Amino acid sequence: MAAYAIVDVDIFDIADYLQYQQALRPLLEAAGARYLARGGETEVLAGDHAPQSLLLVEFPSMEVLVDFYRSEAYLALEKQRKSCSSAAMFAVRGVEDALLPQD
Repeated sequence: MAAYAIVDVDIFDIADYLQYQQALRPLLEAAGARYLARGGETEVLAGDHAPQSLLLVEFPSMEVLVDFYRSEAYLALEKQRKSCSSAAMFAVRGVEDALLPQD
Protein backbone atom coordinates (compact mmCIF):
# COMPACT_ATOMS: atom_id res chain seq x y z
CA MET A 1 0.00 0.00 0.00
CA ALA A 2 1.38 3.41 -0.95
CA ALA A 3 2.47 5.99 1.59
CA TYR A 4 2.91 9.70 1.17
CA ALA A 5 5.44 12.23 2.43
CA ILE A 6 3.86 15.63 2.93
CA VAL A 7 6.44 18.38 3.25
CA ASP A 8 5.99 22.10 3.88
CA VAL A 9 9.31 23.70 3.03
CA ASP A 10 10.49 27.28 3.50
CA ILE A 11 13.46 27.87 1.17
CA PHE A 12 15.87 30.65 2.09
CA ASP A 13 18.74 29.84 -0.32
CA ILE A 14 17.28 28.76 -3.65
CA ALA A 15 20.63 28.04 -5.34
CA ASP A 16 21.67 25.57 -2.63
CA TYR A 17 18.17 24.11 -2.50
CA LEU A 18 18.25 23.39 -6.24
CA GLN A 19 21.54 21.52 -5.75
CA TYR A 20 19.89 19.52 -2.96
CA GLN A 21 16.96 18.68 -5.26
CA GLN A 22 19.33 17.46 -7.99
CA ALA A 23 21.12 15.19 -5.52
CA LEU A 24 17.79 13.98 -4.09
CA ARG A 25 16.25 12.96 -7.42
CA PRO A 26 18.22 9.71 -7.96
CA LEU A 27 17.61 8.68 -4.33
CA LEU A 28 13.86 9.12 -4.77
CA GLU A 29 13.93 7.22 -8.06
CA ALA A 30 15.87 4.35 -6.47
CA ALA A 31 13.22 4.17 -3.72
CA GLY A 32 10.41 4.02 -6.28
CA ALA A 33 9.10 7.41 -5.14
CA ARG A 34 7.55 10.11 -7.29
CA TYR A 35 6.34 13.68 -6.84
CA LEU A 36 2.58 14.15 -7.02
CA ALA A 37 2.75 17.86 -6.16
CA ARG A 38 5.74 20.13 -5.84
CA GLY A 39 5.46 23.78 -4.90
CA GLY A 40 2.27 24.49 -6.85
CA GLU A 41 -0.44 26.93 -5.93
CA THR A 42 -2.09 26.23 -2.58
CA GLU A 43 -5.24 27.51 -0.95
CA VAL A 44 -5.95 27.23 2.75
CA LEU A 45 -9.53 26.06 3.12
CA ALA A 46 -9.65 25.84 6.91
CA GLY A 47 -7.35 26.66 9.81
CA ASP A 48 -4.59 29.17 10.34
CA HIS A 49 -1.68 27.30 8.74
CA ALA A 50 0.03 29.26 5.95
CA PRO A 51 2.16 26.78 3.97
CA GLN A 52 5.27 28.04 2.22
CA SER A 53 5.80 25.43 -0.48
CA LEU A 54 4.06 22.07 -0.24
CA LEU A 55 5.42 18.81 -1.62
CA LEU A 56 3.55 15.52 -1.90
CA VAL A 57 5.71 12.49 -2.63
CA GLU A 58 4.34 9.00 -3.16
CA PHE A 59 6.36 5.99 -1.95
CA PRO A 60 5.53 2.32 -2.55
CA SER A 61 4.89 1.75 1.18
CA MET A 62 5.29 3.30 4.62
CA GLU A 63 8.23 0.99 5.26
CA VAL A 64 10.01 2.23 2.12
CA LEU A 65 9.29 5.87 3.05
CA VAL A 66 10.62 5.53 6.60
CA ASP A 67 13.65 3.51 5.44
CA PHE A 68 14.36 6.22 2.85
CA TYR A 69 14.16 9.01 5.43
CA ARG A 70 16.44 7.14 7.84
CA SER A 71 18.95 6.01 5.20
CA GLU A 72 22.56 7.19 5.37
CA ALA A 73 22.29 8.58 1.84
CA TYR A 74 19.30 10.77 2.69
CA LEU A 75 20.64 11.80 6.09
CA ALA A 76 23.77 13.10 4.34
CA LEU A 77 21.53 15.24 2.09
CA GLU A 78 19.37 16.31 5.02
CA LYS A 79 22.28 18.35 6.34
CA GLN A 80 22.40 20.21 3.02
CA ARG A 81 18.62 20.74 3.03
CA LYS A 82 18.74 22.19 6.54
CA SER A 83 21.43 24.67 5.49
CA CYS A 84 19.18 26.21 2.82
CA SER A 85 15.63 25.61 4.07
CA SER A 86 13.43 24.59 6.97
CA ALA A 87 10.65 22.05 6.70
CA ALA A 88 7.86 20.21 8.45
CA MET A 89 7.59 16.63 7.20
CA PHE A 90 4.83 14.10 7.71
CA ALA A 91 4.30 10.53 6.55
CA VAL A 92 0.84 9.09 5.98
CA ARG A 93 -0.14 5.59 4.90
CA GLY A 94 -2.51 5.37 1.95
CA VAL A 95 -5.73 3.37 2.02
CA GLU A 96 -6.42 0.24 0.06
CA ASP A 97 -9.20 0.49 -2.52
CA ALA A 98 -11.00 -2.38 -0.79
CA LEU A 99 -11.35 -0.24 2.34
CA LEU A 100 -12.95 2.69 0.53
CA PRO A 101 -16.74 3.03 0.45
CA GLN A 102 -18.17 1.85 -2.85
CA ASP A 103 -20.67 4.04 -4.75
